[in-house]
Amino acid sequence: KYTKFSISYYWINSLGQKTSIYHRLENVPIPPGKENKTATIPYDYTITSLANTSSTGTYYCDVKWDDIQIMGKGVFVLARDTVYVETFYVWEILTTLTVLLAVLSITATALLLWRRK
Repeated sequence: KYTKFSISYYWINSLGQKTSIYHRLENVPIPPGKENKTATIPYDYTITSLANTSSTGTYYCDVKWDDIQIMGKGVFVLARDTVYVETFYVWEILTTLTVLLAVLSITATALLLWRRK
């Protein structure tokens, strides 16, 4: 009964739309002496390349028998452009603060010396 099943891979985008990626039917023969025993068989599927950034979403696998359906927990994939560079402004902020403090310090020193005369 459980030797015939289907495996499906799909993803759900940020709008909740389900897109099928791959589907196949399996018929696994039971070796002699292994009847009525639990078996685990790994099935890997690799997504070779994502089309574009709209491929971001959660990817799932599910297995269906006649009366049972089991769904995986899912894997979230964030797709980015290859030219994406994360901007980091720490050095610009530190340089700006240093220059601003130096200008204020020089101005304050000049004012103190001018008032003294």
